[in-house]
Amino acid sequence: MTYKMLVSDLDETFLNDDGTIHEENVQTVKRAVAQGFKFVPNTGRSFESVQKMLKQLDLYDQVGEYVISFNGSAIVENKNNQIIATQDMPFTMAKQIFKAGLIDASVDVHIYTLNKLFIYNISDSDKQYLATRGVAYVALKTTDLSFLNMQQPIMKVIFEHPDIQVRHKIHDAVVASVGIDQVEVTYSSDRYVEFNLKGVDKGSASLLLGEKLGITKDEIMAIGDNNNDLKMIKAAGLGISVANGINVVKEAADIVTKRTNNEGAIAEVLNQFVLIGEQ
Repeated sequence: MTYKMLVSDLDETFLNDDGTIHEENVQTVKRAVAQGFKFVPNTGRSFESVQKMLKQLDLYDQVGEYVISFNGSAIVENKNNQIIATQDMPFTMAKQIFKAGLIDASVDVHIYTLNKLFIYNISDSDKQYLATRGVAYVALKTTDLSFLNMQQPIMKVIFEHPDIQVRHKIHDAVVASVGIDQVEVTYSSDRYVEFNLKGVDKGSASLLLGEKLGITKDEIMAIGDNNNDLKMIKAAGLGISVANGINVVKEAADIVTKRTNNEGAIAEVLNQFVLIGEQ
């Protein structure tokens, strides 16, 4: 099989734990792209937050190169950050999720619009994590979200807490409020529980981009490490887990890399399936 595109999660997959990029990943991505291969970051974060990374990969402001953001809520062409497709969340739903998931004062909440990230009650650990990834945000001082009605579209709402049991309680509270048939729920980075509009996920966005580019499912590879990567890995022709992936991701994947994210796992994949025979 000739693969034409790799959709890749970023945090704990393509990026090192400290938010930097393994140099071997940088070089193999550049060589693959030079051959016409598509390397598409597929992230829960905004496309604005990955511009520095795109510059390192020579993908910044390039025609015919893409980023999938917000767990699949937006597909963006890198040239002028042109929006190709969005699947946003109704303002009323975002307010309902925010209210239900804010179960106590230890929880912080991220609200992603297309161009801004708003965070209420941000924790010190979350500040540090976002700083390592160069993520800009606007701090909210109030739970009154009426101003967001002018900030449409809203891409997703997520909650941060280090305790998985608290994240489960947030999940249950939101689902009880809005209904499981209304939202896609995923977990990521061992700190977030994320809510998108039902039907929006990294996998469906990957297939949609492939369709727009004339690339079939069988020609797409997908790689990730965590719960929000599952549908992407299952949707692709070849689903891959990094060596540091959680067990459920490893079980769902067709293959598991020998390398972790800190060891250049993407370079391993590209060398094995794309840059075959290259010296």
